[in-house]
Amino acid sequence: MTALPTSTQRKLGLVIDLDTCVGCHACVISCKGWNTENYGAPLSDQQPYGADPSGTFLNRVHSYEVQPESAPAQLVHFPKSCLHCEDAPCVTVCPTGASYKRSEDGIVLVNEADCIGCGLCAWACPYGAREMDAAEGVMKKCTLCVDRIYNENLPEEDRIPACVRTCPAGARHFGDFADPDSHVSKLTTERGGFDLMPEQGTKPVNKYLPPRPRDTLGQIDVLAPLLQPSADQPKGFVAWLDRALGAL
Repeated sequence: MTALPTSTQRKLGLVIDLDTCVGCHACVISCKGWNTENYGAPLSDQQPYGADPSGTFLNRVHSYEVQPESAPAQLVHFPKSCLHCEDAPCVTVCPTGASYKRSEDGIVLVNEADCIGCGLCAWACPYGAREMDAAEGVMKKCTLCVDRIYNENLPEEDRIPACVRTCPAGARHFGDFADPDSHVSKLTTERGGFDLMPEQGTKPVNKYLPPRPRDTLGQIDVLAPLLQPSADQPKGFVAWLDRALGAL
């Protein structure tokens, strides 16, 4: 079994704004592209154009329609990937040490050369963030684009996870939660950022920002006056067309 570090120098992770995410899946596509073409073994697809397509993704977006009390229904898009937990159960159950948490930045990774594809980490993860790559026979997970954030050959603005760099709505933020003055720490404090399923005791590093309450107009319908007919009885050509259509 693999031991977790007693502490980490930094806590790199994401803040995801559920109020801003529009569910466009740009983060899913950019993640798939970057991790297929660069880090580790490609993320395979099975029958991508067949009747039963499947594949390996490190980031997914789920959409839910919610009905807050005494408020209009709203659609919430919920991106989900590895949360790089401080007390990561996927690491401690790994029998080969392939899953590990880095002491320098807190990122949870998989050494694919040591992974035997037993699936114990997927069983232990309460968030469903681990995926078996059917072609490679090893477990895959979000790496926080570790090959981007430390790559000095990239322009500084690109040294962030691909999903963050690509998000057109600015719903994803990357930074160090160990620094109380970092952008992600301030966002979490100011907007009431929360852990996903805190009852699991995993202490996820990634945080979510809740959707803001939507404006309500009460009983006033601003569209109602625009939907009233312009006349009680049609006249001229419109009257003839109405009679002709009514006779059909």
